[in-house]
Amino acid sequence: MAMFRRSPRSAPPLRRKQEELARLESELRDKVDNLERMISEAPRVTEEASRWAGEERRTKPNADDSRLHVSVALHDRRYFDEKGRTRRPRSLRKERREGRMIFLILVTGLAAVVIWLMSHLHF
Repeated sequence: MAMFRRSPRSAPPLRRKQEELARLESELRDKVDNLERMISEAPRVTEEASRWAGEERRTKPNADDSRLHVSVALHDRRYFDEKGRTRRPRSLRKERREGRMIFLILVTGLAAVVIWLMSHLHF
């Protein structure tokens, strides 16, 4: 009796899966190594960046020097912001209208209280 043999095909599915997993594992190890190297180099990179920024600040003329010398405590970002604004300041029309309404309601309530006191306390 002859035994049936499989025709030689590519690797069995289990072997293909193992090879795929081994390839993925090696890729992940490379990524982990790269990230660990980046983490270990981060303090040096930030130190270099801050050093370059400090040198650039020292060499570049400061825009605040041309203005009146004012205390740093008085620096207001609304007026001395170096960055360009991306949008217009918001209109305050709605807030003003609401403020007027609240003021009128309070004045009316105060007038009502004064009238009530005058009618009940007979000065």
